[in-house]
Amino acid sequence: MTTMPWLPSYREFGLRVTIPVDTHRSVVHLLDDAMARFAGRIAFRAADHSLTYADVDRLANDFCAWLQHAAGVRRGDRVAVMMPNGLAFPIALAGILRAGAVQVNVNPLYTARELEHQLGDAGCEVLVVFQGALPALVEALPRTRLRVVVTTSLGEPTRVEPATLPMATSFGAALAAGAALRRVPVEVDGDDLLFLQYTGGTTGRSKGAALTHRNLVANVAQFKAMVPDALREGEEVVVTAIPLYHIFALMVNFLTYFSVGAENWLVADPRDIDGLVDVMARARPTVFMGVNTLYAALTAHPRIHDVDFSRLRFAGGGGAAVVAATSEKWCAVTGSPIREGYGLSETSPVLTLNPMAVAGFTGTTGLPLPNTHIRLLDASGVDVPPGHAGEICVSGPQVMRGYWNQPEADALAFTPDGYFRTGDVGQFDERGFLKVVDRLKDMIIVSGFNVYPNEVEAVATECPGVLECACVGVPDDRTGEAVRLYVVKAAGATLTAEDVVAHCRRAMTAYKVPKGVLLVAALPKSPVGKILRRELRQVD
Repeated sequence: MTTMPWLPSYREFGLRVTIPVDTHRSVVHLLDDAMARFAGRIAFRAADHSLTYADVDRLANDFCAWLQHAAGVRRGDRVAVMMPNGLAFPIALAGILRAGAVQVNVNPLYTARELEHQLGDAGCEVLVVFQGALPALVEALPRTRLRVVVTTSLGEPTRVEPATLPMATSFGAALAAGAALRRVPVEVDGDDLLFLQYTGGTTGRSKGAALTHRNLVANVAQFKAMVPDALREGEEVVVTAIPLYHIFALMVNFLTYFSVGAENWLVADPRDIDGLVDVMARARPTVFMGVNTLYAALTAHPRIHDVDFSRLRFAGGGGAAVVAATSEKWCAVTGSPIREGYGLSETSPVLTLNPMAVAGFTGTTGLPLPNTHIRLLDASGVDVPPGHAGEICVSGPQVMRGYWNQPEADALAFTPDGYFRTGDVGQFDERGFLKVVDRLKDMIIVSGFNVYPNEVEAVATECPGVLECACVGVPDDRTGEAVRLYVVKAAGATLTAEDVVAHCRRAMTAYKVPKGVLLVAALPKSPVGKILRRELRQVD
């Protein structure tokens, strides 16, 4: 095993290598503790409505009781939540967890095909779904095991609205019914499953990272150790524009800042930069998290200088590499650099972070969190010498239990001595800061969202006239990376690039759809016939 090159920096910045990470028995206990201590404070704001911590407590009890008595949810059941950032989200989450159930986070932009796979793989029979996602649900419904559907809107969560499906109940109606029912206490501990967080893989079929209560409790404690000056109890104001169904926002913006009594402004559509700037002007945040593309869009907005950033103490970046120029522009506007971190769905998610004690932008993903060990391994599984790059392999209390019902994937995902293989290549600098220099997996990151080439290729090859194709990521000023697809036509086919894009748009979420399709005579291949994506990346 290698030494820990980050230890001198830990000493320099007064960080502790090991900290207590079992601060609460479960995430339920973490939430309960916050709701008791900060009952009178505003917990969430969205769409001109707000919830206090006491409101979340009461309404989560009502939803839990309804889930138990009306929906038949029991400990260990998987309940899917498919909604953008809104006040119903924290109520649903707290209610689901109090029932001892497992929350399955679903992107509300998913198509019927994507939704069907995730619900089926997780074995979900209950779904809480945003009304805007109902068309995809209606299409997928006959091929799912769903027996209960709860519909939500972005308005007042307690408002009773008419059911939009024969088998559906509105969220407000469920809360009203649950208020007359008695919640059955369920004891949950750290080993219980908390989330199934779906992420792609080499097959192009997404896998559920099985995250336990202990994983998330630990990652909250680890994150707090790196940014103590941005965790003032009862004082923090957070603007949450990145979606809560992403594990980054879920762990940092929600769980971490809920635990210290923060006021959280939820933004349903971060693509509406005008609206986001308005929210930031009203909130005057002390904390903001985003991806590089979101920061770039904000700094380019003509009214960003009207926002009062005098209270901003911490701006965090993740999901994709933060560009130095973006951090410089952000710092010029706000006075705060972007502090980049690194992690994956499988690691709850944060593995490394630039601590607040570091002045300025580093161009790295920072130092490993306390209780986290990182090894850089070569293709033979041997630790690389200092200054060299290798696959980032990690161990720590935030690393997932494994993939949901995927023992073969688990065998590939972990080293014989238990380190999780991230599939990313990294290198430590002389101070022990980690820089992610490449990806072993061919994942493409579009505006912070993961796109897996195999999935795009699988969909594209179903298009009539496509013989074969290959997908790569190319630099894009707006989204960081964009999906480019190279297509070889079948003999005699009258296929156009527009045909392929239209086909993909019908089957995939918008950010996965190729931005460019190039028709080519042949694809570069190895002697055994494997398509060489790396050569395609060099094509103009």
